Amino acid sequence: MIDPLFKKVLVANRGEIACRVMRTLGELGIRSVAIHHRVEAHAKHVRMADEAVEIHGDTPVAAHLDIDQIVAAARSTGADAIHPGYGFLSENAGFASAVAAAAIVFIGPDAETISLMGDKISARNFAAEHGVAVAPSVMPTSDIDAFASQAETIGFPLLIKAAAGGGGKGMSIVRNAADMREAARLASSEAQRYFGDGRVYAETYVERPRHIEVQVLGDGKGGAIHLFERECSVQRRFQKIVEEAPAAALSQDLRDAICASAVRLASAAKYKNAGTVEYILGADGRFFFLEMNTRLQVEHPVTEMITGLDLVRAQIEIAAGKGLPLTQADVKAHGHAIECRVCAEDPDRDFMPETGTVQYLGVPEENWLRFENALDQGQKVTADFDPMLAKLVAHGSDRGEAIDRSIAALDGLSLLGVKTNIDYLARVLDSNAFRRGDLHTGFVLEHRHELQTPPVPAPVLAQVLAAAVLGFRDFQELAVGTPEPYAAIGGWRN
Repeated sequence: MIDPLFKKVLVANRGEIACRVMRTLGELGIRSVAIHHRVEAHAKHVRMADEAVEIHGDTPVAAHLDIDQIVAAARSTGADAIHPGYGFLSENAGFASAVAAAAIVFIGPDAETISLMGDKISARNFAAEHGVAVAPSVMPTSDIDAFASQAETIGFPLLIKAAAGGGGKGMSIVRNAADMREAARLASSEAQRYFGDGRVYAETYVERPRHIEVQVLGDGKGGAIHLFERECSVQRRFQKIVEEAPAAALSQDLRDAICASAVRLASAAKYKNAGTVEYILGADGRFFFLEMNTRLQVEHPVTEMITGLDLVRAQIEIAAGKGLPLTQADVKAHGHAIECRVCAEDPDRDFMPETGTVQYLGVPEENWLRFENALDQGQKVTADFDPMLAKLVAHGSDRGEAIDRSIAALDGLSLLGVKTNIDYLARVLDSNAFRRGDLHTGFVLEHRHELQTPPVPAPVLAQVLAAAVLGFRDFQELAVGTPEPYAAIGGWRN
């Protein structure tokens, strides 16, 4: 147990990450405070905490984004630190400033660092200034001829983007000099039409890119270490659904270079606490800085499983002034870990979110398995929050064993009452391309046909329906009950 520099910590989050943080707080003998909107008054993270404070808002999300209420809750309960989890206010510089102004410790980086790394242009410039590779680019301009001349010096393919917009507007891929000026003019025209700003810029376009990130810890004084990298290339709608550590099929030299780059950036920024440096990796081995996440990541358990470290504990120790928990030489990786994000969504309908009520939850128990969740039987799954329900994390002696164990765990996981992506995740892991490590951010789209839900054989469907009729009263009444008004009449024939 660490010295009790923190007597009480408010967790400014909910769901599985709040439960995850509270688990470590309990192990360290630190009291925990939960916050909750009225609709989640009986949620698992509320029951798990030593104390709970209701926060108010027009919607649950609005309540969890109310800085003043959260700081007031910490003050009223005597919390001397706040852990933000991930999402919500975890990367909000204003929140970190408000916490510090209230003389409460923010378990994360300081507001200045969050602000620096939260702005993509300033973060990109800072990375370049400190020798971290960024994609070659041409800065924003509305002079198309000058723009085209500069862009041609970079080499092709190039990605042209609107300087002032997003959503794919004013964006195009250019593969040769002959198309450069016309593509730039069209992009500028579209940008002017949608955003009132015709400036465009270009950067090197990486074909079939992989998304690699490096977990770092910093002491706030220039000291920093890495805890190896994670592969996060399997994504849908630009959001990760499968992560693994270490990354698949990386040479040791490339792995060392990426991790060293992340440490260099964290050291230069005098980064404090846990953070993640993200990169785009091309098939040619070139990698470029993408962004830095100044918080704990959803996928941190895979790093914990290969290193044996508790990242939440490390966060708390650093915030409490203990410095880094170990040296770089002490960090060792063992085996391979894979995390699958279990979401309430329909993969066959472009991953549209689903709602429902958790009628039954059955989780396999193995010493190599973690199931991070905050689910209860009877719990309503609504559209109020992100559709991620839980994280299933499996460890193996190597990548092949981790894949096999993950599939077995997904097959043994039962969650009834709301449609999920559990079967889809198993198909992803069992695909030939995934097993080969042939990964890139377009993986889901490229393999969409082979990953579709196969038709259920009639005998299997009959067995499932029979089991539902026998096992669940609500289903019995729905399937074979006598409908009104006949139920009120009593015995009858037609």
